[in-house]
Amino acid sequence: MVNPFERVRYLWPDHLGLARGKYLPYDHAGSGANHCVSTFALQLNREMIPHEGAAVLGGLPDLQADFNLDDVRRGWEPNTGVVVADVFRDGQPLELAPRSILKRILGEWGERGLTVNAGVELEAYLFEPDGDGWKPIRTPGSHVYGTGPMQDPSGTIDEIMEISNAIRMPLESVNSEYDDGQFELTLHYTDALTAADDAFLFKQMAREVAASRGVLLTFLGKPHSDRGGNGLHVNFSLLDQSGFNALGDPVSDDGLSDLARHCIAGLIDKHRTIAALLAPTVNAYKRLVPGQLAGCWANWGYDHRGTTVRIPPSRGAATRIEHRMADCASSPHLAMAVVLAAALHGVRRELQPPAVETLDCIENVGTDVCVPPDLGSALDVLAADTEFVEAFSPVFVDGFLAVKRAEWERFSRWTTDWELNEYLPYY
Repeated sequence: MVNPFERVRYLWPDHLGLARGKYLPYDHAGSGANHCVSTFALQLNREMIPHEGAAVLGGLPDLQADFNLDDVRRGWEPNTGVVVADVFRDGQPLELAPRSILKRILGEWGERGLTVNAGVELEAYLFEPDGDGWKPIRTPGSHVYGTGPMQDPSGTIDEIMEISNAIRMPLESVNSEYDDGQFELTLHYTDALTAADDAFLFKQMAREVAASRGVLLTFLGKPHSDRGGNGLHVNFSLLDQSGFNALGDPVSDDGLSDLARHCIAGLIDKHRTIAALLAPTVNAYKRLVPGQLAGCWANWGYDHRGTTVRIPPSRGAATRIEHRMADCASSPHLAMAVVLAAALHGVRRELQPPAVETLDCIENVGTDVCVPPDLGSALDVLAADTEFVEAFSPVFVDGFLAVKRAEWERFSRWTTDWELNEYLPYY
């Protein structure tokens, strides 16, 4: 039998939202490969922050990456298949890995007889070279919900769409967003694990396609001070064993079931706790501010983009919950796991949501509960919520806090360009 590919590129998501992995010749790909578990101690500057799970001070041992050859799909590189791997240590799923956590949480929903379907909306900006750096692309005539070459003069988004379709990762829709050079890319709605895998691979593919064309596609939450941010919206529904969408109730006044209300309530109750995991960079909190329609407030509403928990207008089989807080720099697997864990918290405790938001959320809002103001504060809130940490993953959160607190400390000591521009001429 002729091998379908010359090589397999397997990738797995780490704690920073980055894709780690290896290339393997197809003939030798079936057994996976090993990596150092202390990868989970890395900061973006590659400095390791010791914590118990990553075993930095315990010899830097191996983890094992594994996958099924049947899951390998055509990749975006010539003669290369691509697949998302699971990671294990001593034969057990590694709790430091977001995909392991997501699979466990999906299993907990499954124990309730419910299957999670999900879809991910991504936002990104295109940049072009500017000497040694980057500048936003210029798109004269760009407008929200725009399409065509005036919105995408380099053709980068067109190529991303073509490749996405070719590798069986179809986009449901693509359009320019509110700000110049920004795009919304909505992936297809499917089972939650596939949806997270596809979003993870899509982000990697899209950035590599842009890089091959000499431009930069960034999912950073707030790459421009004077423009909107990039969010990662998690949409989900719950199917019971008969295939009925359990979030809907045709006899309720608003078409929502008690299960849906418990999910909404859980997301509101854990709003401040989950911010650190959904907005895991210093930059993210420049997006999560009042008036930006970005998941700042602990509120929910019917078809209301000013709320964090939005209930789109479709009902019946199409009923879904949209969570709008996550920063697009976050890991899709982690974002989905966090949202589903918070919703499950509401179901377990049979919580009821607060009153629905009816104010505009631009000048007026019906709550005073907001995300923490910065990453450092958000990490403290997460650490203090032992109930959520225990249910989500104590091992992951311990390592996440160690690495991200070191990141926050580095930032806190850094003199920024803004400080120099503001103060240097006068002091």
